[in-house]
Amino acid sequence: MNGVGEGVGQGVGFGVYVHVPFCAQRCDYCAFATWTDRSHLMAAYAAACVAEVRRAGLASDSVTSVFFGGGTPSLLPPGLLLDILSAVSTAAAPDVEVTVECNPDTVSAPLLAAYRAGGVTRLSFGVQSMAPHVLRALGRSHDPDNVRRAVALARAAGFDTFNLDLIYGGAGESVDDWARTLAEVLALDPPHVSAYALTVEPGTPLAADPARHPDDDDQADKYLLADALLADAGLRSYEISNWARPGHECRHNLLYWSQGDYLGIGCAAHSHRQGRRWWNVRTPERYIGLIESGQSAVSADEMLDPEQRRAEGLHLALRTRTGVPADALGLDAGDDGDLRGDLHGLVSQQGGRVVLTPRGRLLANEVASRLR
Repeated sequence: MNGVGEGVGQGVGFGVYVHVPFCAQRCDYCAFATWTDRSHLMAAYAAACVAEVRRAGLASDSVTSVFFGGGTPSLLPPGLLLDILSAVSTAAAPDVEVTVECNPDTVSAPLLAAYRAGGVTRLSFGVQSMAPHVLRALGRSHDPDNVRRAVALARAAGFDTFNLDLIYGGAGESVDDWARTLAEVLALDPPHVSAYALTVEPGTPLAADPARHPDDDDQADKYLLADALLADAGLRSYEISNWARPGHECRHNLLYWSQGDYLGIGCAAHSHRQGRRWWNVRTPERYIGLIESGQSAVSADEMLDPEQRRAEGLHLALRTRTGVPADALGLDAGDDGDLRGDLHGLVSQQGGRVVLTPRGRLLANEVASRLR
């Protein structure tokens, strides 16, 4: 079997992920390593990230994508964020993609001007919904008007590529609410949209409130509606939860889906190199203390054997628009066209590869269980 991830993220290089664990308010569904009472640590945290980057000894021109996630990276004073980026940039390729996640409430013209001047090339706005009552049910603080303002400011600052991040299935969200969110988002003419089904994570306020848990059938209807409307607007699905205009796919995400190598910087950040995965300690205080004392911040690691890597690669590739080789699902590579049997309607086959249909994306785990 050849070409596990053929066509998906080929040649995407090496990525750096920087975790920024600071938030103004914690969302009810969030289980990430984030804190609302640690802003006094920002300067020390950024300095520790710079030190960790320098210690990593990145090769010149090796970094093809950088992603600041969190948390709310846009809460970090721009000078501190750009200090970290500057440390990475000494190893960056000339056309490096640099993404910063932003809460629309934190966006201002001076902030985006600083980002632009400092080398940021891409923004990702946490929109989630354009319906105020749905935002409240999710525990989000921003106003939909701030989404429109943030997009206008991004364009004025010269950002021609950005993402609007959505979540569907929140309590009180009707299909009509979701349709209006999509319509209002598309009215902003975004080059990239991510849309994720709300999930219930253990230990969150959402998990403790079964009355607010999402309904699978409702989420399926909303996914299919999103896929149809986004496709009609010219945004093509390139991974189950991501749609983009041609040329605006997120290079950093493609690296993950093609099992590329990346370095995680900051507390709770994960790294991968040639089948070895490792992750840093979870809390910012402990992370800062270890780095300042010259110690490693790594908490644990694991090594995948070749068969585990191959299986994981197939699962990841199945999520993308280039799919997997036909024989990975026990199909004849020369048998293009309509499929019968239990995969009928879930996958399509062209050119010796199999890709999920929109309905198949809803049952991706079921299809993945058939991978050989």
